[in-house]
Amino acid sequence: MSTRNRLLFFLVAWLIVLMPFLFWWSTWFGRHLSNQQLTEYLNDDKHPRHIQHALVQLGERMAGHDAAAAQWYPQLLRLAAHPVEEVRNTDAWVMGQDTSAAPFHETLLKMLQDSSPMVRGNAALSLVRFGDAAGRAQIVALLQPASVVAPAAGRVLDIDKVGTSVRQGGLIAKLQDGDRTTEIRAPITGRISALLVASGASVAAGAQIAAIDPSSEQAWEALRALYLVGQPDDLAAIRIYERNVPEIPDRLRQQAALTEKSILSRATRVR
Repeated sequence: MSTRNRLLFFLVAWLIVLMPFLFWWSTWFGRHLSNQQLTEYLNDDKHPRHIQHALVQLGERMAGHDAAAAQWYPQLLRLAAHPVEEVRNTDAWVMGQDTSAAPFHETLLKMLQDSSPMVRGNAALSLVRFGDAAGRAQIVALLQPASVVAPAAGRVLDIDKVGTSVRQGGLIAKLQDGDRTTEIRAPITGRISALLVASGASVAAGAQIAAIDPSSEQAWEALRALYLVGQPDDLAAIRIYERNVPEIPDRLRQQAALTEKSILSRATRVR
């Protein structure tokens, strides 16, 4: 191999290693941001991932009781109405890190009416930190399967299998209607628990095509919140997670049992 070809080979190999690293570095939320970068990222509406990165970093500062974090609170209130669901979802979580901020409490109550079930759920979880159980119904909903419906009529081109793990926003099926192809994406992170249509079937707009069980992490957070604010009416949804089946981790079964015990104890004291 000539010197020139050898150099080209090493250059290509170096780029193959460098490019994934640069992509990871630019999208990793753990990368420290300076105060100036925090301000720039929180206002970078063209790059939602930058906003999320800044929100995660700001949430860590708030959790560490950094008084300087208050300078960015107006941006947190503004982002509650951001058009990107993932931004609103992260924002709802971050506002729960400082329960002394009354405007956060008021904004989270409004976010219980958000169009996204995940945003509503995160807002409800954050409200529990404020000692407010107004979002209890949304928390119970976090324990239940999410319904996936067809946004338009068409023929199912492709669809995932039962048991497939999916990420929120991940593609799970495609519909074709003439020359138009519609992508159907997962509303939550979890596991496909049921399919109501098969590949090649024709479906109407609004028809349910699948159900997704929530992720263990989502169920864990909901059970922890209901430990504090749950009511006897919630026990049916909670007891599903007490079953001894492979899909339910031990820690989830234990938390479900503790949550039920806490609810029954509160109900007894009320009597």
